[in-house]
Amino acid sequence: MATLPQQMTIIDHGAGGGPEVLVPAAAPLPVAKPDEVLIRVMATGVNRPDVQQRSGNYPPPPGASPIMGLECSGEVVAIGTDVARYKLGDRVCALTNGGAYAEYCTAPEAQTLPWPDGYDAIRAAALPETYFTVWANMFGHGDLQAGETLLVHGGTSGIGVTAIQLAKAFGARVFATAGSEDKVAACLRFGADAAINYKTHDFAEEVRRLTDKNGVDVILDMVGGAYFQRNLRSLAWDGRLVLIAFLGGFEVEKADLRPIMLKRLTVTGSTMRPRTTMQKGKLAAALEAKVWPMLAKGAVGPEIFRVFPLAEAAAAHRLMESSEHIGKIMLKVAD
Repeated sequence: MATLPQQMTIIDHGAGGGPEVLVPAAAPLPVAKPDEVLIRVMATGVNRPDVQQRSGNYPPPPGASPIMGLECSGEVVAIGTDVARYKLGDRVCALTNGGAYAEYCTAPEAQTLPWPDGYDAIRAAALPETYFTVWANMFGHGDLQAGETLLVHGGTSGIGVTAIQLAKAFGARVFATAGSEDKVAACLRFGADAAINYKTHDFAEEVRRLTDKNGVDVILDMVGGAYFQRNLRSLAWDGRLVLIAFLGGFEVEKADLRPIMLKRLTVTGSTMRPRTTMQKGKLAAALEAKVWPMLAKGAVGPEIFRVFPLAEAAAAHRLMESSEHIGKIMLKVAD
């Protein structure tokens, strides 16, 4: 293994602001803690929390890297004293605690997984953030079971594509919402049983029609306040609403809460970043056992929309904010 440099290139977001604040800068290499690996980053994904952090609305938790980036793939180039599984040269992908918009990044061993068979750096880096999030929320908090029906909002986002594919792979019926006819068609291509253009149809009325007025069992929602009442209307008895983002606002000015009691509904949600390493490690172990074989067989997998060089992170963020993408936006860091 070659001697590591003392400095690396990162993407700095300064004091925050629009995409234009993202610029390459120099920073010292991070040092792996006893339970961490140091990864020479080959690729990293662009995610909505990155946009929020850049804008100043999603500060990293105490002890986390101030550098943006929540997932990466690459090569292990150093290991902490307590690391047992990985060795130098191993190719891994990781759910990081920040720091992935850089040439080198640390990640806890428990949050690090091998590349699925047949994967390259771009596809491997597209996995952690969406797969950890969907697994924890759709199957964990939402308790989606085979034979049940899922409604996923934002069906062509990285989260949406993953949710559609995994729900179908584990035996659920899936509906999705999207904002154009092209995106509706993409949802169907990813495996959705039905897709609803929310700009031309009331999704609650469509769910009512598609389910013979019964409603869906689980809703995975990244919109929030703007959809809250219609989500309650769309749920079946004992249905579960799982909130994972608030693209449509986090406040509900007026809501009829009676459906929660009358239909025994559960309203829940979570964020990934504040979870402990142990909690994320349990998610990683479940994914490796139950999903990684599916990835290797091609039964499920990420949809890559566009790849930018690391230095063009600002352009990647502009694309993310335009919502014109279908699937994942990626940054290539190195070969």
